[in-house]
Amino acid sequence: MPKNSYPIYMIGAGGIIEDAHLPAYRKANWPIAGIYDIDTNKAFKLKEKFDINTCYDSLSALVSEAPKHAIFDIAVPASQLLAIIAQLPDGAYIMMQKPMGETLTEAKKIRDLVVAKKMIASVNFQMKFIPSLLAAKKMVDQGIIGELHDIEIRMNIYHPWELWNFLFGLPRMEMLYHSIHYMDIIKHFLGMPSAVYAKTFQHPKQMQLSSTRSIILFDYQQAIRAFVNTNHGHDYGLKYQDSFIKLEGTKGAIKAVIGKNINFPQGEPDSFEYYLTDHPSKGWISKEVAGHWYPDAFIATMADLMCAIEDPTAIHDTSIHKAFDTMRLVEAAYLSNDTGGTAIPDESAF
Repeated sequence: MPKNSYPIYMIGAGGIIEDAHLPAYRKANWPIAGIYDIDTNKAFKLKEKFDINTCYDSLSALVSEAPKHAIFDIAVPASQLLAIIAQLPDGAYIMMQKPMGETLTEAKKIRDLVVAKKMIASVNFQMKFIPSLLAAKKMVDQGIIGELHDIEIRMNIYHPWELWNFLFGLPRMEMLYHSIHYMDIIKHFLGMPSAVYAKTFQHPKQMQLSSTRSIILFDYQQAIRAFVNTNHGHDYGLKYQDSFIKLEGTKGAIKAVIGKNINFPQGEPDSFEYYLTDHPSKGWISKEVAGHWYPDAFIATMADLMCAIEDPTAIHDTSIHKAFDTMRLVEAAYLSNDTGGTAIPDESAF
């Protein structure tokens, strides 16, 4: 956690701000100094609900009143990020919601603009900071489950995409706006792969969206298997819905259930279990992990930015440079999807 707090100015007043950002900052006791949204009514509603000092009727008004040490927390559709960052002062502190643009070209423009304006900026890839995943990372780093060689991320859920109207009609959707989190998590645990294989699919009952199901395989050219398997159209009750991240090592395994994705947005309980081959008689051991994805992981991303502001040598896991690598993974996944698989050989060719 940072030594000091910084006034936070919200740019955007959508559902993620109401459900995650603002509850996180309130829990951390960080001051919310102002909020702006193109929909003034939405911004005013959150001003009243969270006792925010000021609701601004324009971005320029918010920027002009923000002090030099303010943090601008931007949660808008990715296509709007570049234009907003261009209006912020040089040297500003920024937290931007993922993704970092809608393409790798946009991500590069955002990164280059941030660097040119000498800003300290983070991208809110908060899922790797879910408390159960922090516990898993600590166990992996300490060698408790041995050498990590397998990561499976499975989401077999029913997601209410209608909560985010701007996603409809986009040429890229599921991998860019959802599975990007899981790609970021795998990178966090295993580093950058040498290649990515991917296919993303529409759902016959959700054809107005460009895709809602994906399979993404990371190639590390070693005895390592890492993949993402998502299906957001499992509308058959909760019994067989899945939302988990499983890690296997040479001495044990970990399974973390992310309950928020099941029955979203209400969510179901989280769980954290591990198995150690040195103690097989104990079987799978359950452990209570304090905190949840909403709001605790959002505290962690903002704390990561604040610590980077205070100490330029600090590890900055949410930096735009690490986020740019995640965007490179996403671009590779779409290129793989567009290229297609290997055609089945015709027997006449043999």
